[in-house]
Amino acid sequence: MVKQAKARRMLTHDQIWAALDRLAARAGLSPSGLAKRAGLDPTTFNKSKRVTSDGRERWPSTESIAKALAAADSSIDIFVRLIDDDSGDGRTVPLLGFALAGASGAFDEQGLPSGKGWGEIALPTAEDNGTFALAMSGDALLPAYREGDVILVSHGAPIRKGDRVVVKTGTGEVIAATLKRRTAKTLDVQPFDASQPERRLAASEVAWIARIVWASQ
Repeated sequence: MVKQAKARRMLTHDQIWAALDRLAARAGLSPSGLAKRAGLDPTTFNKSKRVTSDGRERWPSTESIAKALAAADSSIDIFVRLIDDDSGDGRTVPLLGFALAGASGAFDEQGLPSGKGWGEIALPTAEDNGTFALAMSGDALLPAYREGDVILVSHGAPIRKGDRVVVKTGTGEVIAATLKRRTAKTLDVQPFDASQPERRLAASEVAWIARIVWASQ
């Protein structure tokens, strides 16, 4: 009887969209990253598209769901389970587009997410309070990361030579690169594009540095 009652239950707008968010997180992607990988407009699954300007609920099409499932290498059975999955452990991290990371107010003085524009993504690795996610756009970080990839950045992870890191300068510039050397006075990083020269920053120029601990690829 319980199963029959559950089968007859009407699906809600929020349940369908929550399942798509879980599907994206399961694939290590943001909703926009999943849409792009599915060959859809990157904004197809954005929260701003889920309700029309006059307040009407907008539902994802069956075609877009099918393409999302294929892109996430998942089945309709998995999607149904995601609809009924209300037992998430709540482990999420703030998510922001990398291109917006240098905007004024995106981070506080400790390098933690601040201000508007941040979304959320489910955390696929161990959580710490200083972890956030950045979504890639464009080809500026090729060949390491392509458009639609999401990276997790941790202030709590130890940093060693050879690690991929995110650095923010005192002037607001955000750099993703490989750490080559770090001394009390300088920080040397190598852009992911090997054809570009190493860059040296004075320690006084660095507002914060954090390690990239995971990437969806």
